[in-house]
Amino acid sequence: MAERQAIIASGSGLHARPAKLFVAAVKEKGIPVTISANGGAELNAGSILALMGLGASKGTTVTLRSDADDAEQALDELAALLETDLDAV
Repeated sequence: MAERQAIIASGSGLHARPAKLFVAAVKEKGIPVTISANGGAELNAGSILALMGLGASKGTTVTLRSDADDAEQALDELAALLETDLDAV
């Protein structure tokens, strides 16, 4: 299982616009990805409701995981996206 950690860079955390952009990126990858914050439950990273319920604010460390065969590069790209201020995009 591939795993990456990322620190949320968006000022609004994973809410509204940043969540929408991240969910779109997850769906574009076409692989199952989970996300958890601070050792909490693993949630579907492709669900905007799950992301908004995660309560991840700016500076929160999240963990992305996937057991897909080609997950390494996808998780690298998704982690980099989370470490970008998506409020400014």
